[in-house]
Amino acid sequence: MKKPKIAQERTLVLIKPDVLQRQLVGEIITRFERKGIKMTAIKMLNATKEQVGEHYEGEEAYLIETGEKAKKGAMARGEDVSKWNSLEQGKKIRQRNINYLTCGPIVAIVFEGFGVISQVRKILGSTSPAEGDIGTIRNDYSLDTYALADSIDRSTMTMLHASDSVENAERELKIWFKESEICNNYETGVEKIFYDAEWSKGK
Repeated sequence: MKKPKIAQERTLVLIKPDVLQRQLVGEIITRFERKGIKMTAIKMLNATKEQVGEHYEGEEAYLIETGEKAKKGAMARGEDVSKWNSLEQGKKIRQRNINYLTCGPIVAIVFEGFGVISQVRKILGSTSPAEGDIGTIRNDYSLDTYALADSIDRSTMTMLHASDSVENAERELKIWFKESEICNNYETGVEKIFYDAEWSKGK
């Protein structure tokens, strides 16, 4: 079967240390597999601060953007933002994320398929887990929120990272995987059903 170009989109998922410590990895991978999302690479590793520092960009514009997003959330919660500095807040969030992703082993995964970036992010749900939709991974398995995390000066335990665009997926995949580690040379039953026009034709 020749897979259509539209079905060759890839995304990176990082399962974070708290998920491994809670022994939920198998359950979470199952959620993606039930959807029909194809896994083409997986490995467990101890992420280095250098890797995570590359993953969470340190450019000033990105940090300011991150700080601005956090400011909107703080304002929505009724917090005082009169002395808010978006660049400094962006730096703080980045450092928290680096600390979070290096506090224990992680699992890195490559998923592939039609619309896989948006599909995976829908399954994950809100980055403020307990405020997300019922049925999403984060809401089902976490009671954390931005407010709780900020109150004790730590990163929000989002459980997983997933690429948010084709461009970011391409950039992030290069940080965590060599191309030779990605195994897309096999066919799943789901691919046969959805991508092979001949499958549903009469005999």
